[in-house]
Amino acid sequence: MDAYWRAANYLSVGQIYLYDNPLLKRPLTLADVKHMLLGHWGTTPGQNFIYTHLNRVIKKYDLDMIYVSGPGHGGPTVVANTYLEGTYSEIYPNISQDEAGLRKLFLQFSFPGGIPSHASPECPGSIHEGGELGYSLSHAFGAVFDNPDLVVACVVGDGEAETGPLATAWHSNKFLDPVTDGAVLPILHLNGYKISNPTLLARITREELEQLLRGYGWTPYFVEGHEPALMHEAMAATLDTVVEQIKKIQQDARVHGNIARPRWPMIVLNSPKGWTGPKMVDGLQVEGTFRSHQVPLHPTTHPEHLTLLEDWLRSYRPEELFDEEGRLKQELAELAPKGERRMGANPNANGGMLLRDLRIPDFRDYAVNVPSPGVRGIGDTHVLGRFLRDVVTLNRDQRNFRVFGPDETLSNGLEALFEVTNRQWDAATAPNDEFLAPTGRVMEMLSEHQCEGWLEGYLLTGRHGLFHCYEAFIHIVDSMFNQHAKWLKVTSHLPWRRKIASLNYLLASHVWRQDHNGFTHQDPGFIDLVMNKKAEVVRVYLPPDANCLLSVMDHCLRSRHYVNVVIAGKHPAPQWLTMDAAVKHCIEGVGIWQWASNDQGVAPDVVMACCGDVPTLETLAAVSIMREHLPDLHIRVVNVIDLMRLQPHTEHPHGLSDMDFDEFFTRDKPVIFAFHGYPWLIHRLTYRRTNHDNIHVRGYKEEGTITTAFDMTVLNDLDRFHLVMDTIDRLPQTGDRGLDLKQQLKDKLIEHRQYINKYGEDLPEIRNWKWGSAPLPHSTR
Repeated sequence: MDAYWRAANYLSVGQIYLYDNPLLKRPLTLADVKHMLLGHWGTTPGQNFIYTHLNRVIKKYDLDMIYVSGPGHGGPTVVANTYLEGTYSEIYPNISQDEAGLRKLFLQFSFPGGIPSHASPECPGSIHEGGELGYSLSHAFGAVFDNPDLVVACVVGDGEAETGPLATAWHSNKFLDPVTDGAVLPILHLNGYKISNPTLLARITREELEQLLRGYGWTPYFVEGHEPALMHEAMAATLDTVVEQIKKIQQDARVHGNIARPRWPMIVLNSPKGWTGPKMVDGLQVEGTFRSHQVPLHPTTHPEHLTLLEDWLRSYRPEELFDEEGRLKQELAELAPKGERRMGANPNANGGMLLRDLRIPDFRDYAVNVPSPGVRGIGDTHVLGRFLRDVVTLNRDQRNFRVFGPDETLSNGLEALFEVTNRQWDAATAPNDEFLAPTGRVMEMLSEHQCEGWLEGYLLTGRHGLFHCYEAFIHIVDSMFNQHAKWLKVTSHLPWRRKIASLNYLLASHVWRQDHNGFTHQDPGFIDLVMNKKAEVVRVYLPPDANCLLSVMDHCLRSRHYVNVVIAGKHPAPQWLTMDAAVKHCIEGVGIWQWASNDQGVAPDVVMACCGDVPTLETLAAVSIMREHLPDLHIRVVNVIDLMRLQPHTEHPHGLSDMDFDEFFTRDKPVIFAFHGYPWLIHRLTYRRTNHDNIHVRGYKEEGTITTAFDMTVLNDLDRFHLVMDTIDRLPQTGDRGLDLKQQLKDKLIEHRQYINKYGEDLPEIRNWKWGSAPLPHSTR
């Protein structure tokens, strides 16, 4: 095993440094060394040590195990070990098990046209890139939910352990059901340093660290030292102990019915950073310090380092590890598991291989009856909740669908779920608790990071799910969304990576209906972030009513390899479309609502466009005002449900051609566009269109407070009155009648302000009305 570890370390150093001469069959020269050196050595030897020992227990106990590299910048580890076990060459036959393959293996690492230095999607066995630290443990737990045979060995870097998401993720053990779920084995890699600083957990006492981990509910086992022979012995004995403990916990729960929350085992590996690397360079200590974090030697700029590099490589004695052809010697190759028991070949790390279609009821069965547009609804997400309830029921036996959210299932209107399932919870319960049980399809923890990480791990290992959240606070996982979208983009171009279920966001409690919260809960900017990603990956839907929401969510749950963002309201709101009309509208993504328009057979004078439930309501209210007071005005109402339709078809597969866009929005008429989010996003999506100069967008302008729903639209000039006045300003031919209407609307707005001041909140945003009228008397406040 020590020789196998040396082989992994040798391959790791070779990846970072070598351009040629992979087996050192001749003395090393500068021509053999890459000119640009990129990579991270410090975490790599410790992770190679862990991987080597995990191989042994996989074989001994026939474990179904995958490996998550929290310090994912230790990419040389996963590449080296999947190469040694044979998986890498099976997937990439050009990286063969010989000297030529070794040369290519080394050359491609952090090299133009090659592979990244992280545990990237290109590497078999990886479900966690680790480029952004903090999510390894969340992904690991997501992977084992509903996966009773799986063990995830999750290496947590001690620098990573300082992040908020990782510090919170230790609590995931309170949500793990030992009967129906698998097990996570955290291995805290305590090597002492980050990029240039010591790590906190390495600079507290052993007693304090142990108390911390025990306080989180774990049973920590410590493996500490620097002498390889002693460390091998200690690690082997410890791994045997923790694997047997995991098996006992599961047997006690599954066979003997022990429902007490177990204290799962974990390992603290305390080994030197840069272990087995150069000990001193230029008179400074390297091994065991922050100086080993990345690349400790630089032969190109310091030629004297060339000898140090050759000595370092030869210290692993490659001639004992590889035969003359460059193949790992057979007695060492026998140490790796076989077939799908290899961590690089485990199907759980290529979740699309295990993915089964959801059983989904006919969403039409949940339709809201809409005898005429504008009937009152109970709240769109309340309707959706019944549909999701039955998705849970139909997939109860498959156990491959979960709903994740930060304590907002009830708040977001999905209460129907609790008719058939509970919140999964393995901590203590009290008599007044509701919907808590060791097993459940709803996962709630007041940490958006954990909900996102759990769901990503669940999806990456071949299951389906939904993450619902208040719209304003989905920003907490902005960077996690970024990483997952990048993962999807890369894996979509890897033929051997099977497509996984889409990551579905339901954003409720949105910016326009924060009736008892206020400015802190008002931010629709997640849409802008999503729109930055590749068109092949992202989709954004803003259904205007419940029937459209049902159709959209059915589509999203069936889709593959996307990030779908759906924004919907939970408050009672008007319903516009019958189910048949909603299905047609959702398929088209954008449509002219003929029943609200009066431009049939003639060219419109104005296009009233809307996207989002509240903007749709305000637009239709504005149209009602104008059709009453300006009956000669020809108005076209266009509703957008699929935001990507606004882009040119050359930019997004859902985009409209210029000809089709002009059919909806005309080539030269004013377009008053009421939008759910920040108005400049619509301009960004349409700036190339023929009629862009005539598009006037009203959206959220960062004006908010605790106030009425209608007043929120007034604060941001998105209300029906402003929409009418915008139209009049752009239609001089409306004449005196239009100007009279405009003045009436101004008067109504002033009345509205006075009403709010008298009966609502006394806020500066309301008092400082800017219509050019005299300031309101103090007595009206």
